[in-house]
Amino acid sequence: MANNKSKSQSQSKPKQRPSTLAVYLYIPNIIGYIRVLMNCVAFAYCFSNKWLFSLLYFISFVCDGVDGWCARKFNQVSTFGAVLDMVTDRISTACLLVILSQVYRPGLLFLSLLALDIASHWLQMYSTFLSGKASHKDVKDSTNWLFRAYYGNRMFMAYCCVACEVLYIILFLLAESQTESLKDVMVSSFTHISPLSFLLSLSVLGWAVKQTINIIQMKTAADACVLYDINEKQRS
Repeated sequence: MANNKSKSQSQSKPKQRPSTLAVYLYIPNIIGYIRVLMNCVAFAYCFSNKWLFSLLYFISFVCDGVDGWCARKFNQVSTFGAVLDMVTDRISTACLLVILSQVYRPGLLFLSLLALDIASHWLQMYSTFLSGKASHKDVKDSTNWLFRAYYGNRMFMAYCCVACEVLYIILFLLAESQTESLKDVMVSSFTHISPLSFLLSLSVLGWAVKQTINIIQMKTAADACVLYDINEKQRS
């Protein structure tokens, strides 16, 4: 009887509320801070040491998957960590696209990709908030099979994301001046059969799928926002 009573009392005790500092010091969040520092160093040396930049940038990108694994492994999933991840991803990719827009012609292409990336993810996050979902990756109710496959299969999503970033890094490494023609560089790379051309082909395929997903995501999220407005007007 006494044992049962003590067990019930221990089970009824509320879980200890973590402090603000404890959340900031979650292992995945610390990895996030390291990613930010690596990106800062990478972009500081992007023109003086391209290989150092590429190495630091890619390691920071890989750590995006590592911190997600740590968050699940140590039960340290947090909204702050998710936002930190997304902001770091978007800013780092945006900075690289801005650099590519300065070394390649037409530069507007890379700025358009930047705008698409930010707009699609921002709309997706906002529509997630409006719909009350816990994660922007919850798209099980979407009618688009490619959109569901992208967020529903981690390996497929990882391939597309890695391919996109690898393509941008390769293009940055291939640029020899600030007046490169993107068309000429791509044609030259594909016409010479080499491991680089094979890697470039794989990267372009994943990049194309990723941009298609961004367009679908932006349209789907915009529709969700409009539907929310319509429902709100009907209630009032």
